[in-house]
Amino acid sequence: MVKRAFKYRFYPTDAQAAQLSRTFGCVRLVYNLALQARSQAWTQRQERVGYHATSALLTGWKKTDDLAFLNEVSSVPLQQALRHLQTAYTNFWAKRAEHPSFKSKKRSRRSAEYTTSAFRWRDGALLLAKLSEPLDIVWSRPLPQGCTPSTVTVSQDAAGRWFVSLLCDDVIEQTPATGTVGIDVGLDSLLTLSTGEKITNPRYERAGRQRLVRAQRNLARKQKGSANRAKARVKVARVHARIADRRRDHLHKLTTRLVRDTQTIVIEDLAVRNMVKNHRLARAISDAAWRQLRRMLEYKAAWHGRDLIVVDRWFPSTKLCSVCGALAQHMPLDVREWTCRCGSVHDRDVNAARNILAAGLAVTACGDGVRPQRGSSRRGQSSVKQESPRATKGIPVR
Repeated sequence: MVKRAFKYRFYPTDAQAAQLSRTFGCVRLVYNLALQARSQAWTQRQERVGYHATSALLTGWKKTDDLAFLNEVSSVPLQQALRHLQTAYTNFWAKRAEHPSFKSKKRSRRSAEYTTSAFRWRDGALLLAKLSEPLDIVWSRPLPQGCTPSTVTVSQDAAGRWFVSLLCDDVIEQTPATGTVGIDVGLDSLLTLSTGEKITNPRYERAGRQRLVRAQRNLARKQKGSANRAKARVKVARVHARIADRRRDHLHKLTTRLVRDTQTIVIEDLAVRNMVKNHRLARAISDAAWRQLRRMLEYKAAWHGRDLIVVDRWFPSTKLCSVCGALAQHMPLDVREWTCRCGSVHDRDVNAARNILAAGLAVTACGDGVRPQRGSSRRGQSSVKQESPRATKGIPVR
């Protein structure tokens, strides 16, 4: 039994769209006011203000003349905004995230979260608080039999599309699987498996680049603040949304196949944030979405009871011969095939995938941690024992 969100598109009426847009604005305002109050309390009095204190402040804000409009929307999304701020501070104090920042009207996500007291679910119809009629939802896939949503999140993306996400309890069918596979990610081939299979990188951003260029050029010609500029901005957002939707759909299908067919999956820990600093490859790396691929593998492996092993990023999977274990001195990016001194001819990506699989199985056998340690990563050492090239020169590694 897992908590699983089912996301659907819906088409609101004019009255529903106006009410939901008003709710989004109030949620953003309450979040910013609470963040300002907590920041001032700490800087001025060195006082930590928690969720209950901000909830009391919200009650006072509703009684003022300037913020009386907060009573026109449901109180539950406003309380949820305060809870989200509390979660953000908790992550900040635990050094898992940066300090919370203010929400922007133009850049922040437009969303509102409703709990069970703020919506009614009956016979497949969803009625939110302060709305007079149910939402017109497009049921692209059925919900689990007999489930009742525990949380409903309504959102609107930059392209103007409306979505509703229903959080439900779902039972994931546990199907048996055998075998192990090592995965090496790349740009020419999105994935290279240790079995030798290569999955082509679809490059959805490159495929839609001409359409995106035309839309952005049209946007640049419009006068700032005009209605035509707002329409052109939505067209640019629709092109971006189409690219992101196609990429997400491909990754979902790919990761689902890997998780259902394989018991143990070994991947490499990549510092994508540092890799995109290379401006020649940043666009291609972002289009490949390696971080999104890993996130999908993580939660799907947990759902289906699979073993996901992450090998340290400093492990020399590309330069290590998968046959004799010899370590090559240099391996430029333009070298796609290379010959080891033992006579083995390697495909660069397939060899790396096989080494990643062997390192992952060694980590499991030795009882090493699945994730690399922070200190070892800073020193450039792998969780799999790695000797310097000078120390291993001429000595096969088994």
